[in-house]
Amino acid sequence: MQYDITLPADYDMTIIRERVATRGHALDDRPGLGLKAYLVRERGVAGSPVNQYAPFYLWNDAGRMGEFLVGGGGFQGIVADFGRPSVRHWTGLAVEAGPARGTAPRAASRRLVPLPASADLTEQVAAALAGLRELGGADGLHTAALAVDPHHWRLMTFALWEREAPGAHGDAEYYEVLHLSAPGLTSLPAGRTW
Repeated sequence: MQYDITLPADYDMTIIRERVATRGHALDDRPGLGLKAYLVRERGVAGSPVNQYAPFYLWNDAGRMGEFLVGGGGFQGIVADFGRPSVRHWTGLAVEAGPARGTAPRAASRRLVPLPASADLTEQVAAALAGLRELGGADGLHTAALAVDPHHWRLMTFALWEREAPGAHGDAEYYEVLHLSAPGLTSLPAGRTW
């Protein structure tokens, strides 16, 4: 699950940094949450065209995700401060732990790949799963996840990195990680989810 809050070009991003520093710990022990990466992009930094706050979540329990969003479980703070953003969610396909799993990640990347109507989904997903397994051994990788958006038919690869995301991760969007809440990190399924 992820939502993007795109901010004005002249927005003081220290406001977001302070928000995360003072509130980020609130989900450090959230039941049902695998991890939440508090992500930002700053205009002009690492090729970003925008200032953006874009938290990314991996949930172990879809019911707890629903509680978070609409059951008074925490999302109301975002709504109160920024309005209600659109929330993208995907069906998880696989998770890989990287060699840097024990470190605090400082960077993230997200890559979206369309699945054309003419594509053989089984073949496309098999290739993406093989790519994720390979990515799982990359130096500096903390955690990587593969998911599918069956509404827009896209694959999404999300990765957390110890220091910086390598440029070899294709046409990904790059983020800075301000904080990682990971109460259920060890409970995330390893490898393919089916």
